[in-house]
Amino acid sequence: MADRSTQDQSRRRFARRQWARRWLAWRPVLATVLVLGAVGFAIYGLYFSSWLTVEGAEVSGTSQLAEAEVLDAAELPIDEALVTVDLDEIEARVDGRLTAVKSVDASRQWPHEIRIEIEEWRPLAVVIEGSSFTFLAESGDTFTFEQMPKEPPVSLPQVKLGSQADRLALQEAAAVVASLDDEVARLVDHIEVETADEILLELRDGREVRWGSAAQSDEKAVVLLNLLDARPEAQTYDVSVPSLPAAK
Repeated sequence: MADRSTQDQSRRRFARRQWARRWLAWRPVLATVLVLGAVGFAIYGLYFSSWLTVEGAEVSGTSQLAEAEVLDAAELPIDEALVTVDLDEIEARVDGRLTAVKSVDASRQWPHEIRIEIEEWRPLAVVIEGSSFTFLAESGDTFTFEQMPKEPPVSLPQVKLGSQADRLALQEAAAVVASLDDEVARLVDHIEVETADEILLELRDGREVRWGSAAQSDEKAVVLLNLLDARPEAQTYDVSVPSLPAAK
């Protein structure tokens, strides 16, 4: 009886060892199957299922542009897998179609949205062209947006373009406007731009200031204020060469 019990125990130990050996042999195979299954499930979820597709976007950073305006320009690939969306293309479309955009950054916002962060150009001046107007940015670019005011804001200086004004002239005009301190800016009715080197300030009382280019604008502003005090009767002031100002 004891021998039979010992034999049973031996058989059980042998069976356990056999099972342990089989488990050790199959464990890497099972682990591989589980990993492949997880990878396959992840690929399906990311690329082929409807669990992680584009349903919309969140727009931030806008004050002049309307959200709908940004979304129209972005042309979101609705129902496309979020992981496959080309964010660079979205940024290029928004930047290329909306002139008020200074910079744009698109990113994925899981599980269903694209986040579009906008930095807008700040209006520096109003550019008058015939009966219409646009806004001037510090870069010298002009921009508009859908909800433009009907009339030019009185708080912004006006820039009037001559027939020869080009992009360089606008850049110079932007640099002049940006350099004007409050005391000089209050005197200016508008700025006339013919070329990059022919910029004229029309003062509110009708007097004119030949400014030249945007070079040395800070110095020119100081010289102008001194001239206005010294020669208040003059109708034309020339500070295009600030070291040799003139009034007549």
